[in-house]
Amino acid sequence: MIVIKPGFITLLITYIIALTLMVMPMPAAFDTFRPDWPTLVMLYWIIALPHRVNMGTALVLGVLSDILLGSIVGVHALGMVVVTYFAARHFQRIRNFALIQQALVIAVLIFIKRFVVFEANVFLHDAEFTFSYFWPVLTSAVFWLWVFPLLRKVRRQFGVV
Repeated sequence: MIVIKPGFITLLITYIIALTLMVMPMPAAFDTFRPDWPTLVMLYWIIALPHRVNMGTALVLGVLSDILLGSIVGVHALGMVVVTYFAARHFQRIRNFALIQQALVIAVLIFIKRFVVFEANVFLHDAEFTFSYFWPVLTSAVFWLWVFPLLRKVRRQFGVV
């Protein structure tokens, strides 16, 4: 018999929503600015529950991102694991920062993830650099100001510990 810990369904639903937002159709003008939803959600849960969410979860979420985006399997997973390592290592510091400071840290982490994914794509199939590739760094930092309080409310309301 499989035992599901309380709060697992809540975590799973937030991951599914993040993956859905990642592939949801948008007008081309706005698609360039799409925040990195799976990474934002993963970073929140790493900071809030480092004992339940770890690099294995990041690997699975990264592979699912690769599958949904149609990229080479492992590219987004690599970026997600690298960023998750830094967030898990410094979760106590990040947790104690003010929300604006957290947004700046999130921007740096999203930049690192995007850079790792870009470099992997350059290595695998000679990707071309454009500055628009890094717009999600800014939008993810701005959306962190909204995502953090929302997920904290969800965590408290559903008793995820």
